[in-house]
Amino acid sequence: MKSQTWTQLAVMMFLNYFVWGAWYVTIGTYMTVGLEFSGLQIGAVYATNAIAAIISPFFIGMIADRFFASEKILGILHILGGILMYLSTTVTDYGIFYILILLYNLTFMPTIALTNSLAFNQMTDTKKQFPAIRMLGTIGWIVVGLIIGFMQVEPTTTPLVIAAGTAIVMGLYSFTLPHTPPKAVGQKVTIREILGLDALGLMKERSFATVVIASVLICIPLAFYYSFANPFLNEIGFENAAGRMTAGQVSEALFLLIMPLFFARLGVRWMLTIGMAAWALRYLLFAYGGVEAGSWMLWAGIILHGICYDFFFVTGQIFVDEEAPEHLKSSAQGLITLATYGIGMFIGSNISGIIVDRYVVEGGGHDWTGVWLVPAVFAVVVLIGFFAAFRNKTPEPEAVA
Repeated sequence: MKSQTWTQLAVMMFLNYFVWGAWYVTIGTYMTVGLEFSGLQIGAVYATNAIAAIISPFFIGMIADRFFASEKILGILHILGGILMYLSTTVTDYGIFYILILLYNLTFMPTIALTNSLAFNQMTDTKKQFPAIRMLGTIGWIVVGLIIGFMQVEPTTTPLVIAAGTAIVMGLYSFTLPHTPPKAVGQKVTIREILGLDALGLMKERSFATVVIASVLICIPLAFYYSFANPFLNEIGFENAAGRMTAGQVSEALFLLIMPLFFARLGVRWMLTIGMAAWALRYLLFAYGGVEAGSWMLWAGIILHGICYDFFFVTGQIFVDEEAPEHLKSSAQGLITLATYGIGMFIGSNISGIIVDRYVVEGGGHDWTGVWLVPAVFAVVVLIGFFAAFRNKTPEPEAVA
């Protein structure tokens, strides 16, 4: 791959995740403080991301892969998304705000698959070339988090304006990317194939079914973090919350690099178990941490993101790829994506809002200890159920202390 092409793709990834990181982490604080939405309303707004995750495979499979070049549709989606995101900063009515964010997410979520597909199309060795380019996406998320944290504008519309402006820049930039024609022109496709439902037959395997079910269930407590971690940290006075939360992405990148070592020593069962245990531990740290004596707990909870995400979600994706036969690999990945970012996150986003409303205290604020204990206990229950049910059909290494 030419160095110019590498640079183009790296900038593409940086901008795409810069846009996402600009609003996704902080919009909860804006809705809590700036718009004074209820927890239920905030959870419902976050659930629009899950709705879009369910719908976007239809868009990619039925339209983008058959009629339009990837770089052109990527550009159009980002420009439309930038306009919708900016419009969301001009309204305070919950119903209109919800619709605008839903429409925005419907334009953004397909860009994740489109940027990956566009990058893969230009590569000669995806295993060697893709990780470094995708890493620029994580860096983009970190950079925008540091900028917003330094500016201390989380309760305002500024992060959304930054997202809107960058989205339009990304949209215009997309038209300069290498031409990537539609790859499935004239091919027939079914809804079952797009959603990964052709892989449902793999659920007959106990290990596969256990991982899929556990993935759905663990996404319920996971949604608490994405929806309410930033409002929580800001409410208790944890300074520069958005900037400090980028430590989670740094942790994610570092653990991703050393995952092969853990795989060799622990195997799938223990990797997944540790990942779920990390979610429970993170929420316990949030429940009892504070900005003074307990600030180390808050930092630890943030940094645990690397283990929480990589050990469960990345391990799960690798496991699914290894377990699925060649002709069902794509469908199997579609199924696990639908189960996690779609069904699991949708349920979790709505439940988290209900729980947060349950723990509102008189005079303002929340009983955050009560809030975080709910997903902590739920994660422990999922962990116990998974550990008891999972039986891999291939031998695994003994866990090494």
